Amino acid sequence: MSDRTFTLDEAHMLLPILESLLRQGINGKKLIEDVDAELQETAHRVFLNGGMMLNVVHLARRKAERERAIRRIKDALAEIDATGVQVKDLDIGLLDFPCKVEGEVLLLCWKLGEPTIAHWHGTSEGFAARKPIDERIANAGKKRGK
Repeated sequence: MSDRTFTLDEAHMLLPILESLLRQGINGKKLIEDVDAELQETAHRVFLNGGMMLNVVHLARRKAERERAIRRIKDALAEIDATGVQVKDLDIGLLDFPCKVEGEVLLLCWKLGEPTIAHWHGTSEGFAARKPIDERIANAGKKRGK
């Protein structure tokens, strides 16, 4: 895991790129679930019928799509991880940005669909413990004027 921390402004600047990568991961996961359901249904029909003719080309194509989706998900998550941002939940699109505030690391918390990063929680807490960003956090890491 990276030791990188972000200011609120830095985290906001990364959101468009991270959102795109997150959507790639979510769409890939959905495709995998769809293919898995199709293959499971096919196996069930074969079992119930005691065997049957299958469209092997179609099934091979779907398995190849699944493998490509796995690769896309891994690549997208690796890219997000390389920035220092933590993917907490791919299903709902939950990201945490480590942020140093007054010498303590906390996590700026953003969920796909939210217009901005407006919440934070401690490193030992999770989504349910989110609190609104206050002035102390919003100004963390900013240079003070003289």
